[in-house]
Amino acid sequence: MSEFTHFNEQGHVHMVDVGDKAETHRVAVAEGWISMQPATLEMIASGGHKKGDVLGIARVAGIMGAKKTGDLVPLCHPIGLTHVDIDFALDHASHRVHCVARTEVWGKTGVEMEAMVAVQVGLTTIYDMCKAVDRGMTLHDIRLVHKSGGKSGVWNRDAAEQ
Repeated sequence: MSEFTHFNEQGHVHMVDVGDKAETHRVAVAEGWISMQPATLEMIASGGHKKGDVLGIARVAGIMGAKKTGDLVPLCHPIGLTHVDIDFALDHASHRVHCVARTEVWGKTGVEMEAMVAVQVGLTTIYDMCKAVDRGMTLHDIRLVHKSGGKSGVWNRDAAEQ
């Protein structure tokens, strides 16, 4: 296992120096779910929410979250994202919404944190828009599923769990 990189030799917190790293195409994919009452999911699916298009607004919020990650996570480098894509899928059988965020950059540091924040902000926006009818919604299983680029190469959750 690698060492924690956000501590220097004296044990003090620092932002990792990426100045000497090569710029590569870096991609990250994260996912997560929000579970809710069946009626809440039907309201989202039918577009019957009085606040508007829940998933459309959550998609924009997730993109904005990805762009603000460097401001939210203290030791995360601010980066110039080249692409952010957020998809939602309704799972009627289990009364939940699945969110997948893909982030990309040509740069010296990865975009895993941006993908994770995008998922969290997108799902939290769904909660915010629907909390008046369902305060029991739960965000869960937010996780990285893929990353590529940089010296550590490709990592996939499926391969890592085998």
